[in-house]
Amino acid sequence: MKRILIANRGEIAIRIARTCNDLGIKPIGLYSEDDLNSLHLSKMDESFMLEKKGSIAYLDIKKIIEIAKLSKVDAIHPGYGFLSENPLFAKATRQAKLKFIGPSEQSLRTFGDKTKAKELAKKLNIPVINGTEGKTSLKQAADFLKGLKKNSSIVIKATEGGGGRGMRVVTSESELKELMTRASSEAKSAFNSSDLYVEEYLKNYRHVEIQVLGDGKGQATHMHERECSTQRRYQKIIEIAPCPGIKKDLKEKMLEASLKLIKKTKYEGLATIEFLVDFKKADFRFIECNARLQVEHTVTEAVLDLDLVKAQIQLASGKTLKQLKLEQKNIDEPKGFAIQTRVNMEVIDSEGNTKPSGGKFSSFDLPSGPGVRSDSYGYSGYQTNPSFDSLIAKIITHSSEDNFKQALKRNYRSLCELKIEGVSTNLDLLKNILSDKRFKNNDFHTQFLDKNIKNLLLKYNHTDLSDIGRSLKKETLKRGKIEDLDPLAVLDHGKSGGGFVDDSENILKLENEELEEGFSSVIAPMQGMVVKFEVKKGDQIWKGKPLLIMEAMKMEHEILSEISGVIKEIKVQPQDTVFEGHSLITVQLKEVKEKVSKKIKDVDLDEIRPDLKEAIERKEASHDKNRPDAVKKRYSTGHRTARENIEDLCDEGSFVEYGSVVIAAQRRRRSEEDLIKNTTGDGMVCGLGHVNGNLFDEANSRVMAMSYDYMVLAGTQGKMNHAKKDRMFEIAEKNRLPTILFAEGGGGRPGDTDTSGVAGLDCLAFTYFAQLSGLVPVVGITTGRCFAGNAVLLGCCDVIIATEDSNIGVGGPAMIEGGGLGVFTPEEVGPMDVQVPNGVVDLPVKDEKEAVEVAKKYLSYFQGPIKNWEEPDQRNLRFAVPENRLRYYEMRAVIEGIADIGSTLEIRKDWAPGIITSFIRVEGRPVGVVANNPGHLSGAIDSPGADKGSRFIQLCDAFDIPILSLIDCPGIMVGPESEKSALVRHAARMFVVGANIKTPLMSVVIRKAYGLGAQAMAGGSFKIPLFTVTWPTGEFGGMGLEGAVKLGFRKELEAIKDPKKRIEAYEKMVDDSYKRGKAVNMASHFELDDVIDPAETRKWIMGALKSLPPKAPKKKKKRPNVDTW
Repeated sequence: MKRILIANRGEIAIRIARTCNDLGIKPIGLYSEDDLNSLHLSKMDESFMLEKKGSIAYLDIKKIIEIAKLSKVDAIHPGYGFLSENPLFAKATRQAKLKFIGPSEQSLRTFGDKTKAKELAKKLNIPVINGTEGKTSLKQAADFLKGLKKNSSIVIKATEGGGGRGMRVVTSESELKELMTRASSEAKSAFNSSDLYVEEYLKNYRHVEIQVLGDGKGQATHMHERECSTQRRYQKIIEIAPCPGIKKDLKEKMLEASLKLIKKTKYEGLATIEFLVDFKKADFRFIECNARLQVEHTVTEAVLDLDLVKAQIQLASGKTLKQLKLEQKNIDEPKGFAIQTRVNMEVIDSEGNTKPSGGKFSSFDLPSGPGVRSDSYGYSGYQTNPSFDSLIAKIITHSSEDNFKQALKRNYRSLCELKIEGVSTNLDLLKNILSDKRFKNNDFHTQFLDKNIKNLLLKYNHTDLSDIGRSLKKETLKRGKIEDLDPLAVLDHGKSGGGFVDDSENILKLENEELEEGFSSVIAPMQGMVVKFEVKKGDQIWKGKPLLIMEAMKMEHEILSEISGVIKEIKVQPQDTVFEGHSLITVQLKEVKEKVSKKIKDVDLDEIRPDLKEAIERKEASHDKNRPDAVKKRYSTGHRTARENIEDLCDEGSFVEYGSVVIAAQRRRRSEEDLIKNTTGDGMVCGLGHVNGNLFDEANSRVMAMSYDYMVLAGTQGKMNHAKKDRMFEIAEKNRLPTILFAEGGGGRPGDTDTSGVAGLDCLAFTYFAQLSGLVPVVGITTGRCFAGNAVLLGCCDVIIATEDSNIGVGGPAMIEGGGLGVFTPEEVGPMDVQVPNGVVDLPVKDEKEAVEVAKKYLSYFQGPIKNWEEPDQRNLRFAVPENRLRYYEMRAVIEGIADIGSTLEIRKDWAPGIITSFIRVEGRPVGVVANNPGHLSGAIDSPGADKGSRFIQLCDAFDIPILSLIDCPGIMVGPESEKSALVRHAARMFVVGANIKTPLMSVVIRKAYGLGAQAMAGGSFKIPLFTVTWPTGEFGGMGLEGAVKLGFRKELEAIKDPKKRIEAYEKMVDDSYKRGKAVNMASHFELDDVIDPAETRKWIMGALKSLPPKAPKKKKKRPNVDTW
């Protein structure tokens, strides 16, 4: 789904729109002519007007379907109320080839007709309330009332609705006609149907409902129960999840009954099965099934940490409960308690009669904080509309503690924070209910509010937590009790709420004690509770003697004496709460010498306390010494352990490990003991360290070192493994840390159970790692098997170092076989005789020891210059190129002759041999070398060579490493076969890359410099590099000399008939061209900067580098990334 039309308004439209946005779906809104200022419109991507006013506009099926088609939505979400349970609307949606996010038309008809729903319940042996069948006339209702026991009552209900609309209790036949007329009118307005039925009225029962979810295929899941007994005139105003006090066996029967109904009807979507329940009798009766999302769905979401609207949409999209991991086995028990209080715009008289209020909100500030959610469409300045429901806000709080009273406190506190001015509401009533002693003790039922309405409407002094100036008041507390429902009461000087007394905690008034001369007082140094005294009346005390223990902010503090004397009075008791400055002990001053010499026990600094011992054992569970069998197995393959590689890489003592006690996310299938023993670290050893600290300072030797641990679940990628990587990659990015990754491992792990979601494709590790490209050097090392996700991370690295026994593949044998592509052993997938010559591996090595050595050397070029270096004898360069211009020579010998001794590291040596790419140092400074290889195609540039050179130039440019181009190039390779390799694009890449680098480029012509190939090696032109010089052996031309003569003097040569003379003429023309294109002549025309003595090549390089201005600190990447190819 890409677009959903929300056929509703107010807070529920906002609620649905937010989930749509979370799912990447565009929410499309509706509004009536008089609802233009409703807040829900701000949450929509587009909104369309319904051409009517008030509620009737939102009941216009034809117009809504018309808008749905016009706006090209995929589905319609009806919310609750309005058309949410209308089968005609569901049918019209289906006929418009749109998805109705809710149950089928048949389900809506079955459960929308309350009498049909009762009949179905009866057939399934579910207890129901005695009542009439179907639409009921006045006479039928009267007859039913007469047939009940004496003093019985009945309740009138709308057959098509819910939510208390159209409900009335009838206690005598004389009031039946009037109440049915009123109920019928109300039902017509709310549900577009005036049909009614009646039931026996069960007194003092509780209203408990079960949240269920069906997939439309006969499978269903329950999401436990909600308590909804707090109702005024059958309108719920407080809902609780789970139901406090319900017995387990009674609950199980209700859950079973609910699932029966849903499975029988093959129900799709959310439904709420409602019951009246007598806890004492263990009796429950089916009332109805609301075939829609409920107003109170929020409390279920809170205690189960689920998004029910998301589940609705995903089910409507065709997902199954299994795919969504919402099968019953995946639904946890409710955690703690959640409470929802409905804030209505209304005026309540002393008898409890209400009428809707309205106006403009001058203030509208919603509560917030941990465990607090506010669903509302109100805002300051909003002019309310009397045409709509009076509900303006739902305050939902969740307390994870299994303590109902504590949960009430949080909701009460939130109501005290809620500030609504300009419009009358039921806020005070809600606060009074939450602070009522019977309610706190879970002693209430469906008639509780109506029977006690007068007392619950009394004025109480509730704390106004929205009052900014409240804390500035200086009134003092009288001796009393803490307000049970106000967690801030202990700070609220001078206030004692009328109905909020809690007998569990004492708070003492703060008084200034007047003392006689010779007496002093020990005062509380902090606000807190007295835990116990270490002294008693009559004891002598001295400076430094422990007197008592106080608790503040969950911490115990030992209070020491600052005076000496004799205790005359202890003024407080244990468990008393006192303010800072409160007098605790009265002391008669007297000089008292310390009677007991307390020797401080010598601390054994080598002692390991139990708490530290536990932590150390957990941290070391993954250390090699504690895994002898796994280490032995690892050694048998000829490999080192992950920790040995990290230890070898990082400078001694510099590695700081992250996530050492993490275990695999498999708690649902394995014991914790097993997981600690076998999965500690979850297959990833990672942290901060330093490399080459003997050569570079702290700032330049910093690294992020990471290694998959093949001894843990074959180095696969699990949930916690990914979480550790994400954390490391973010730290590396933030702190610009070069990153070294030992990537051996088998890719994604299917065995983790402590996860949510379906495919894990929202994993961020690959993105975070790829974003390091071009920001910091990224080095990948592998040995053994590196498949799937591990191989992808390896492929994101700037350089890949692999041992000779490595196998690297985007898919391992299992994935290959699963794709129907054949059966192969791991050794057949991406061996080194494939991955080295094809260019995947940059630096092949013998084993892990050599891999670490090479990684250190590679990283050093990015860490800066070194102080100690040795220069080769530069005179050797004068003889590096033979005088015979046709004789082969070794370009690598030229590179070694220029570089500091032992400083060369060639990259991708065995791939694209026409171009040589190496890191070297010149007088200790790192330099990148790109050189033509005259031993391959005489140095001509082919497609692989162009790619190799271009990527290396990008790498050097990204990290400000100067580039030295050594040119011996007869041109770009030509011919039909070459063009099959897309040569035009590949060769042009060298021009594009070279022309756009910022790092210095220096060019030295060693021998041939012909045409486009020579230009490609110099950034497109000899005038682009910082300098372009030539050795005396250099020769130049717009193209190769021989080809130029044959092409340019073809007619002259054809005119010579004698073959011998023709050859002589040709050779003379070539010789003349060579003389014209000789180095000295080229330099004389200043097409390059000079012709130099080869022995002065290093002098030119250092002269150029020393002329550069100091590097400015990098604030961002120079390049978006370095190409992986």
